[in-house]
Amino acid sequence: MLTRAYAIPLTTRFRGITVREGVLVEGPAGWGEFCPFAEYDDREVLPWLATALEAATGGWPAPVRDRVPVNCTVPAVGPERAREIAAGSGCRTAKVKVADHPGSLAEDLDRLAAVRDGLGPGGAVRCDANGNWDVDTAVAAIPRLDRAAGGLEYVEQPCRTVEELAAVRRKVDVRIAADESIRRAEDPMRVALAGAADLAVIKCSPLGGVRRALAIAEATGLPCVVSSALETSVGLAAGLALAGALPELDFACGLGTLALLTGDVVVDALRQTGGHLPVPRTPPVPDPALLDRFALSDPDRSSWWDERLRRALAAFGPRTFTLSRPNSIP
Repeated sequence: MLTRAYAIPLTTRFRGITVREGVLVEGPAGWGEFCPFAEYDDREVLPWLATALEAATGGWPAPVRDRVPVNCTVPAVGPERAREIAAGSGCRTAKVKVADHPGSLAEDLDRLAAVRDGLGPGGAVRCDANGNWDVDTAVAAIPRLDRAAGGLEYVEQPCRTVEELAAVRRKVDVRIAADESIRRAEDPMRVALAGAADLAVIKCSPLGGVRRALAIAEATGLPCVVSSALETSVGLAAGLALAGALPELDFACGLGTLALLTGDVVVDALRQTGGHLPVPRTPPVPDPALLDRFALSDPDRSSWWDERLRRALAAFGPRTFTLSRPNSIP
């Protein structure tokens, strides 16, 4: 199984990083992507490996739709840039980062108002706090954010724990979506059982592949929003396959995230046009020149990814994989 490590700079800092790193793997069915974030431990990276191996060795279920609507993503930028992103995206939905740092509320309010201005009155605005608030802060902030946005579609992961989400949901009138509480939980069903969310954000890479994510989506019984984990087009294709296979898709997907990367490993990159993305039947094939251009050149980082993938494969189960050049594990 061929492996290639990559490092692609971001257009702006997002989720605390400025460069996205990962490993692409090629198998008999095509290419998959293994790109768990640095803070994920050895247990948490195993679903990411399962997603990569599903694409590389097994393929995906047949889709029920040919394209999916997507939102634009607005990082923690100033209001003028936020307005430009929303107005120029072609999307009718915008996801806005909030709670990027302590004391950010004034900036968040300005950013949301600017996005509403850029998107227009008919668009949908959602925001994501990545679990950075406590219950009291969330309950105080959400009504103000809702007013600034001219109405929020939902607030994603306002607090860290399921119990905190449930407490916030009981006290606010804006819908609550769970992300980390599903993808990083021992039991993703706790969110639904606790009445902690109105929607489930499902991400293919950290949930273990298209088939497992479909099963989790069905088991939650909640409306789902399919989102990315900031992958290249190779990993993003799996998220699109998930969105394409869901029986119902009532909300725009958070899969237009290639706009956050300065490049890609695929010539026909999966960048949204007109607020939609096509649903691929198979993973896209990386371009050799782009693989070389964005190759992870730092030997220490390459060794770190090699060792991380080695440990994940060793823990994954009885299947044996032979990995080869370059950036490979002997």
